[in-house]
Amino acid sequence: MRVPADNNGCDRDIRMIKLRQKVSGCLRTLTGARQFCAIRSYLSTATKHGISQFDALRRLAEGRPWMPATT
Repeated sequence: MRVPADNNGCDRDIRMIKLRQKVSGCLRTLTGARQFCAIRSYLSTATKHGISQFDALRRLAEGRPWMPATT
């Protein structure tokens, strides 16, 4: 049984890797796929906490990555 996609966060996060796979024909290595997913996950979490993706990437490049607060 096929379930139609909705627009929830999990579907959006998975959709990007499927789109990349469709455009390029494949993900060249398992390592590359893992790295892509790690970056997308980091950006998705930052966005959900109100941090812009650009700011999250800038801080990461500066060697002081944004981390969500723990309670």
